[in-house]
Amino acid sequence: MKKKLIFMSVVVLSLLNLFSIYAGGNSEAQKEPLVFIWYPNESVPEKAEGRKEIVRIFSEILDRPIEEQLTTDYSIAIEALVADNACFSWLGGEGYTQAHESNPAILPLVVDSGSSGTLADAKYYSMLAVLTPNAGLYKANGKYSIDNLEQKKFSFVSNSSTSGFRVPSSVISQYFASKPKWSTISSEDLLEGGSKMLFAEVMFGGSHQGSMLNMLLGKSDVSAFCNMCVQDYVQWVEGSYDDPRAGDKVVIKNNAPEPFNAHSGTTFTLISTTPVLNAPIVMNTNLLSAEEISKLKSVLTSDEVAKNEKIFVPKESNFIGIGFKAGVRFVTVEDKWYDPIRELSGLK
Repeated sequence: MKKKLIFMSVVVLSLLNLFSIYAGGNSEAQKEPLVFIWYPNESVPEKAEGRKEIVRIFSEILDRPIEEQLTTDYSIAIEALVADNACFSWLGGEGYTQAHESNPAILPLVVDSGSSGTLADAKYYSMLAVLTPNAGLYKANGKYSIDNLEQKKFSFVSNSSTSGFRVPSSVISQYFASKPKWSTISSEDLLEGGSKMLFAEVMFGGSHQGSMLNMLLGKSDVSAFCNMCVQDYVQWVEGSYDDPRAGDKVVIKNNAPEPFNAHSGTTFTLISTTPVLNAPIVMNTNLLSAEEISKLKSVLTSDEVAKNEKIFVPKESNFIGIGFKAGVRFVTVEDKWYDPIRELSGLK
């Protein structure tokens, strides 16, 4: 009888364990780490504390450990999300639409607003820049123009970058398509250089910082990068960071992190700028419950997070965040908001 009671007790305990796992959810599985994978732009050492604060917030909201994964290539981040090997990232509109096309479970979580606190002015800028001593070569009728880009050495960021490829390549190809010689040119034709191509040489910086560095080193005549992505390394001498225009002059800061400290005081000039939809923090909904998604949206869009100066960094602060500045906040955004990016890339 005693052995029978012991056996029955073991059975009951086993059933209770199974019930807790399958009926109540596998608590151990829920505590497994999630991966926040970063683009190369945010993987640099100087942004480590900014990344740490984002990861801390996400981990506290979900009560789950969050592991960082740094990258040197845009495609690594996109592929990790698509393969369900990462849960979060901060992608540009182009990278997001590529990821969503391959895996519909990749959706925008939040995006930084404009100064209005809404999506109405949620934008940053894609810029084409040249070293200031060469800026006169890119003028036509007294105004800065992209007319003289033919057979120049050009640097993009990555073919998965919105402001570092998709937008500038669309602007350039549409402009040159009006000329008989280039009437059939497309964005994809700008991926390669050569004597029969628009550009003499095409290179990719791998990050916005890398594309800017190509210009500073003289490897490229013209480089594409965004204002938000290089803000911690430069300051505007003429014009405005918040509303950059062709003709603005920008200088590398004296205290810029390596390798830009070697170029302190070097000035470059913008020859073209184009507004771009703000980049979303994205989530892989295959790896999150509906309750977790709701918690993330609720907390991230709260006043408390909007006032966090390690996320939304004041202009006068020496803290280097991941790119958000004070005066804006996170807001929720739907997939369809990025349809204009799809139209540029032919996904819609």
